[in-house]
Amino acid sequence: MSSVERLEPISKTKSCKQRVRTLWISDVHLGTRDCQAEHLARFLKQYEADRIYLVGDIIDGWKLRGGIYWPQAHTNVIRRLLTMSKRGTEVIYVTGNHDEFLRRYSKLMLGNIQLVDEAVHETADGRRLLVIHGDQFDVITRYHKWLAFLGDSAYEFTLTLNRWLNHWRGRWGYGYWSLSAYLKHKVKSAVNFISDFEEAIAHECVKRGLDGVVCGHIHHAEIRKVGAVDYLNCGDWVESCSALIEHWDGSIELYRLADAQVRELEARALELVEPAA
Repeated sequence: MSSVERLEPISKTKSCKQRVRTLWISDVHLGTRDCQAEHLARFLKQYEADRIYLVGDIIDGWKLRGGIYWPQAHTNVIRRLLTMSKRGTEVIYVTGNHDEFLRRYSKLMLGNIQLVDEAVHETADGRRLLVIHGDQFDVITRYHKWLAFLGDSAYEFTLTLNRWLNHWRGRWGYGYWSLSAYLKHKVKSAVNFISDFEEAIAHECVKRGLDGVVCGHIHHAEIRKVGAVDYLNCGDWVESCSALIEHWDGSIELYRLADAQVRELEARALELVEPAA
């Protein structure tokens, strides 16, 4: 296990970007048509962070085996991450199952970029969190890979519907909304799977004497307690467009694009009302 040391904050700049201690993103799936790369690039431009964790499935090696799909927006995400690294952000790439081809290079360091299978992060308030993609705790992915590929095909269908739905929502002036995430909340077997996953990964934290876990894999963003363990899931950038943000006091916030869009619309509405008043 790779344990990442605490670093002092990088020097402040005159930038209007929000300064945060840590960012976590997972399940970007660059190389697929459902990757919300434009939204992610805009999100990353809003922040300056001492450290960013890429918590697995950033590049979709499974999909790239069948053919190359790599638009400019996907390159822009890579460029943004490299720019952040060049400006002092430590980038820790935690491998996942869709980018498992990188696991043979674990512990590789390229300048300010580190490749690991897992890490331990210490928050500003002293909590020790396991940072891991999470596929190791998914029985289907681990022991029945053929079934995982089958399920992945059905999942792709819902993502295709999701993509077209949001295309038309955008045309009509509505914000982002995830059909696939909505269905995941409604299907009982999916809810049970998520619960089992959370319990398994929390149990591992207890065994290791850690305070919590930051993971991805199941595309279900959440912050909650599982027993005494802090369970934090980054979500993804194909469905929920979500991330985790650690502030300077050690508190961790769950960012959701849909919520951010609502706040932005409310702020614009207030700006229109105030001059009239």
